[in-house]
Amino acid sequence: MDKERCITLENEDGENAEFTVLEETRINGMNYLLVTDSTEDEEEGECYILKDLSRREDAQAVYEFVYNEDELDYLYRIFSELMSDTDIDLEK
Repeated sequence: MDKERCITLENEDGENAEFTVLEETRINGMNYLLVTDSTEDEEEGECYILKDLSRREDAQAVYEFVYNEDELDYLYRIFSELMSDTDIDLEK
């Protein structure tokens, strides 16, 4: 990855979590992000798929974790293909 892009999400308790964006794609008019919680010092981390629910009038981006198993399976296959030429191993 040439340039890392990080996003910070705030949970319902007001706590922040930082994620590194590994890949992005747009499917059927919806933007999806493959992100990880690993840092530069860590070799392993968890990967998550986020759905971008932002609207033009939103001051900040709005993301939602994808939990639906069918949607996750479909997106996992797409992101695996997109990431196939990298040294990042996506394990399911």
